[in-house]
Amino acid sequence: MEQVLGREYLKYRWFFTSSEKLVVGGKSAEQNEDIMKKRVDNKENFVVMHTSNPGSPFTLIKNPNKRDLDEMAIFTACFSQQWKRNNTEADVDVFTTEQINKSEKMKTGTFGVTGKIQRRKAKLELALEFQKGKLRAVPRSVVKKPFVILTPGKLEKEEASQLLIKIIKDKFHYIMAKEEIMAAIPAKDIEIKEIKLKGK
Repeated sequence: MEQVLGREYLKYRWFFTSSEKLVVGGKSAEQNEDIMKKRVDNKENFVVMHTSNPGSPFTLIKNPNKRDLDEMAIFTACFSQQWKRNNTEADVDVFTTEQINKSEKMKTGTFGVTGKIQRRKAKLELALEFQKGKLRAVPRSVVKKPFVILTPGKLEKEEASQLLIKIIKDKFHYIMAKEEIMAAIPAKDIEIKEIKLKGK
């Protein structure tokens, strides 16, 4: 995937799985349209995920294993409307770019899917980690020693970002830019659980 997109993936929502596979998803309907249409038009074969309910990024991965798919499903669900609705779990549909079709009548960022669709249940829970020098909110299983866990909650994004700045400064003596934190975490309604690191 990284070979296909090059540095272009940085403009989307992204993370690397436990096996170092790149997962990329749209931040908006326009980005969903862009990332999906390119792959379909170029007849590239990727595994794709989208929540069973509307309001989700389309996420893509190349040649995943089972753990990759589990982590990708969590990521897809966490950056969907299901997080904003304060759900703890969400159903995620799994298919391939070869199953996707697009007609002129479909709205921007929407696609049709033919054939068999698999479904995975995903727990809405993320941990913070630095990947490629960028702060990412990723599935907990990706992070060996998580220092915070994020779940749907009551904190607004601005308030959550300020709290995370303090936690990161206290734990790592590093001052994060608020903009970088806000770009990494879900849209709103966040609960932060701080985990004590050994030796701290």
